[in-house]
Amino acid sequence: MSVNGVLPTIRQGSAKGATAGDGDGSVQVHLDESERIEGAMVLAIYGKGGIGKSTTSSNLSAAFSKLGKRVLQVGCDPKHDSTFTLTRRMVPTVIDTLAEVDFHTEEIRPEDFVYEGYNGVMCVETGGPPAGTGCGGYVVGQTVKLLKQHHLLDDTDVVVFDVLGDVVCGGFAAPLQHADRAFIVTANDFDSIFAMNRIIAAIKAKAVNYKVRLGGVIANRSEETDQIDKFNARVGLETTAIFPLLDAIRRSRLMKRTLFEMEETPEVLDVQRRYLGLAERILENHGSYNVEPLDDTEIFNLLGFD
Repeated sequence: MSVNGVLPTIRQGSAKGATAGDGDGSVQVHLDESERIEGAMVLAIYGKGGIGKSTTSSNLSAAFSKLGKRVLQVGCDPKHDSTFTLTRRMVPTVIDTLAEVDFHTEEIRPEDFVYEGYNGVMCVETGGPPAGTGCGGYVVGQTVKLLKQHHLLDDTDVVVFDVLGDVVCGGFAAPLQHADRAFIVTANDFDSIFAMNRIIAAIKAKAVNYKVRLGGVIANRSEETDQIDKFNARVGLETTAIFPLLDAIRRSRLMKRTLFEMEETPEVLDVQRRYLGLAERILENHGSYNVEPLDDTEIFNLLGFD
């Protein structure tokens, strides 16, 4: 699990009932206490691959900034495409920047890896190790270390981690070790909700040893929410916001800008209000959900039509 020969610290879960591990038999990237983010509200956005996490994260970051908050968005996908609607370009990644100086962090300056985007939102792309090698958790940890080293979190109100796909390994679950709340983006379909159920399990495992809690569900690309509602009712969740399938959202990605920079048509104004409303609800409500994920057979039998 090395990145150019640099090894992260690994912790193995211990026997059942022990508190040291993040789930039975788990192998996790351990959070160094010096990396703990303090002062800012830290959010982690998860969901099935391609569900619209980056669109949700970027527009939510923009909405927080419109409410007067100082925002930092951290893209945690090797594709490094989380923040391009904020910055209008594909910014260099932390891992590539570190590689250029042979991982001598003392040679890195803030302007080498932090870029200002729309309305002052600060943007970072962690990048990732080459496919099939290394550990995404190491990259997230190095990013947070650099942010703290340069005091870039001191004046930040909200940190948004945009995390790839559904959680299947400890490395990409690493942002959960930093987050106060995790929100799950889902559509009204079987695959998205099935992935949401897996993410709930990951959050629950991390919550044993870290402060992260499940903040709620964000329905995306969903005109109807009957299947999401069915799942929520079974496990005791609620939908925090609903974003329908809108062409304006598709066009904003193609135009490389947030929805707050689009021509203010009635459709655009409506979705802007929805994002501002979501941001306000998150800032005002620090509640959380402690729910049990369903097993695969339960969720298979629950969803769909009779």
